[in-house]
Amino acid sequence: MQGNPVIVWLRRDLRLVDQAAFFAAAARGPVIPVFVLDDERAGARKPGGASRWWLHHSLEALAADLARHNSRLILRRGDCVEHLCQIAEETGAHEVHALRHYEPWWRDATSALADKLDLVLHDGNYLLPPGSLTTASGGAYKIYTPFAKAARQHLPQRDPLPAPNLTPHERWPASDNLTAWGLRPARSDWASGLREMWQAGSHAAQERLAVFLHKAEAYEDQRNLPGVDGTSRLSPHLHWGEISPGQVWAALERVRGCGADTFRGELLWRDYAQNVILQFPDYSEASYRDGFGSDFWRRPDLDGGVETDLTAWQQGRTGYPIVDAGMRELWHTGWMHNRVRMITASFLVKHLLIDWRVGERWFWDTLVDADYANNGVNWQWVAGSGVDANMFTRIMAPLSQSEKFDAAAYIRQWVPELANLDDAAIHDPPPLLRPSGYPDMLVSHREGRERALQAYRAMKADICV
Repeated sequence: MQGNPVIVWLRRDLRLVDQAAFFAAAARGPVIPVFVLDDERAGARKPGGASRWWLHHSLEALAADLARHNSRLILRRGDCVEHLCQIAEETGAHEVHALRHYEPWWRDATSALADKLDLVLHDGNYLLPPGSLTTASGGAYKIYTPFAKAARQHLPQRDPLPAPNLTPHERWPASDNLTAWGLRPARSDWASGLREMWQAGSHAAQERLAVFLHKAEAYEDQRNLPGVDGTSRLSPHLHWGEISPGQVWAALERVRGCGADTFRGELLWRDYAQNVILQFPDYSEASYRDGFGSDFWRRPDLDGGVETDLTAWQQGRTGYPIVDAGMRELWHTGWMHNRVRMITASFLVKHLLIDWRVGERWFWDTLVDADYANNGVNWQWVAGSGVDANMFTRIMAPLSQSEKFDAAAYIRQWVPELANLDDAAIHDPPPLLRPSGYPDMLVSHREGRERALQAYRAMKADICV
C-alpha cells in the first residue's frame, strides 16, 4: 500500500542529479513530477522563440530520464497554482517540493501556492542561496568583486546529490501532449542551426562538461577569442537546470591552472545576477542609474533612422564585420560568443544610441540561454546604467576589438561574403575591397562615439541643474 504521493514542481531545474527537490521528495513517498507552462503569469517574460525550442527538447529528455526510473513527467499548461492544486486534490498529494526561483513572477507564484498547499522549497540552482551573503554591515552586495570574494570563502558547500530512488505512483494524473504545445517554431528552417548546434538534456550537459574539462586549463587565454572553440557552451544547460553549478564547480576541482579559477568566476557571476534581481526585481526593465530613461536614447518617434538601424543590427547588416558576425551567429544558433555579446551590445547602445532594453528584448527572444537576471545585468553593465557597470564613456571600438581578439576566422564563418579578404583587411574592409552587397557602416566609429558622448554630457548637465 503506497503512502500519499509528493509533487515535485519543475521550472528551470530539469534534471534528476543534484536536484534537491527530487531528492527530498523521494524520501517522503511516491513522486509526481509536474511541469506547468504558465505563459500568462510570466507575461512579457514568457520564454522567447529560441528558449521555447530548447524547452521542448529539454522536457523530452527529462521525460526519457524519468521513464528509465519507472516514473513519468506530467505536463500542464495554464495557471501553475491552479494546476498544482488540482493535481494535489486528484492524487491526495500532501506536499509540493520545488527549487527556489528568483524571477519576480516565480516569487509571486511561490507565495500564492504556499497559501494553498504545503510547499517545501529547496536551494540548488545556484552555488549559494541568493540573499544569503551579506556585507559586514549586514546589507546586500551590489558590486560583483566583493560579492565573489566573499562567496569563494563559502564554497564548495556540499557534494552534489545523487539521482533519487523514485517510487512510481499507482494512478497518474492526466498530462498534456508536449507536441501540442507548439514550442518548436512553425518555420522549421529557422531552427536548423539550433539542431546543428545543440542537444538538450542532462546527458548532453554532462557530455558538454566533459569536453570543456579537457580544455579548461586554457580557458583564461582562449575565452575572449571568438575564432577559437575555447568556451564551455554550458550556459543553456545551466539556465534550464539540466546541470547544476555545484556539479560544474566540483568537476573543476580536477582541472589545474588559472583557467578553472577564471571559469569559477563566471559561475559566480550567475549567482551575483540573481542577487541583483532579488534586490531590484524590475532590473531587466528599468535602468538603475538616473538619467538613462527613454529620453536619453534616440527615439523612433523623433528619429526615423532608429528602426532602420535596429533592423540592420538585428540582421547583421551594420557594416562592422565583428558585429555582423555576432548577430548572424545569434540568429543561426541561438547563442553568441561572450566577448562578441559585449561588442554587439555596446554597438547598439553607444554607436547607435538605442535603448539597452530594446537589445535586451532581442536577446531574450533569440538566445537559448536567455536569463532574466543575467540578461538584464549584462545589458546594464554595458550601457553604464547598472548598479555595477562599465562607465558609459568607455566606448568599445568594434574594429580594434576584432583585431585584438583575432576574429578573422570567426568573421569568415558568419559573414561569408568577406571570406576572401586577408586578415589585414577583414576587420575593417576598405571601400574598394568591400564586396558588392555588403553594407557600408551605419555610422563611423568617430561619429557614433561623439554622438554618444554628447548625449551623455547633456544628460549629466540636466541632472546637475
